[in-house]
Amino acid sequence: MGERQQILKAVIDDLNSAFFRLSQPRKFSSEKELEIAIEKQLTGTCLEAQQAIAEGYEVPFTQNHAYQLGLPQDFNARYALDTKRFWAFLEQTQHEELEKLQKHGGDWPLKVLERFDKLIKKYGLLHLLKKGLSVDDASFHLMYPAPLASSSDKVKQNFADNIFSSTRQVRYSLSNTLEEIDLVLFINGLPFATLELKNPWTGQTARYHGQKQYREDRDINQPLLQFGRCLVHMAVDTDEIYMTTKLAGPHTFFLPFNKGHNYGCGNPPNPNGHKSAYLWQEVFSKDSVANIIQHFVRLDGSSNTVNLFSSALHEQATTQEFLVILR
Repeated sequence: MGERQQILKAVIDDLNSAFFRLSQPRKFSSEKELEIAIEKQLTGTCLEAQQAIAEGYEVPFTQNHAYQLGLPQDFNARYALDTKRFWAFLEQTQHEELEKLQKHGGDWPLKVLERFDKLIKKYGLLHLLKKGLSVDDASFHLMYPAPLASSSDKVKQNFADNIFSSTRQVRYSLSNTLEEIDLVLFINGLPFATLELKNPWTGQTARYHGQKQYREDRDINQPLLQFGRCLVHMAVDTDEIYMTTKLAGPHTFFLPFNKGHNYGCGNPPNPNGHKSAYLWQEVFSKDSVANIIQHFVRLDGSSNTVNLFSSALHEQATTQEFLVILR
């Protein structure tokens, strides 16, 4: 075995050991480990594991939410889309509608993207997720809603056809092409959440450093970070979570997305892992995300103001609903 193979094997052994310990209340030594833990919960694998598999090593999948593993190169910063999954979803679920555009000839994919860009700037992502996208004589669903227990098999299959994905280290900026956001979550290629991850074990917290990064180091003029284009932006560490629906530079206002503990702030101890693990273990499940989009987020606007009302359910842990009003 060559030196390179020995190094890679050592890395894989470390990854396998780490993956089986992710549910245990241990300290992450870096933000990257937190990224891997979240990615594993969402997709069952991670970039490092896929690299190992490509080298011929066996790395098992873990229990997960069946998100797809996104790659940074799939992200189009101009349209703030994972274009690979955007087109895959339309092709797999609405091929006949795409054929209507193909019959017209010309650069029909560009026409779709430009129409999407125009409407999302005008109405926001939530409107398009709920109302769909019309281009000439074609009409597209951009998200299928979660079914009820009494829903038909067709409705259930439509929801199953939604493509949820998770991408680390997304280069979102057209002007500073090396600037990255730690984690972006997508549904059918459309981003619904960005996350900046911090690790208190290394002196970095979501309460201070995560919020500061969004306020001072992120370009809010870039498409991904423009108001209404992504539903929520979160600063996350292993203990706490903070969220905003509108990035406004130094004026950005964050709210805690924590459960509370002993009638106070923060989160209760988690005997099976980190205090904030409910975010990726519960809130980011497909059913939970769809439920929040369908029932707990509302975008209202007029010619003078645009307000985003966001409320979320902390699964069975709380029935309290909170309202965010941003102008």
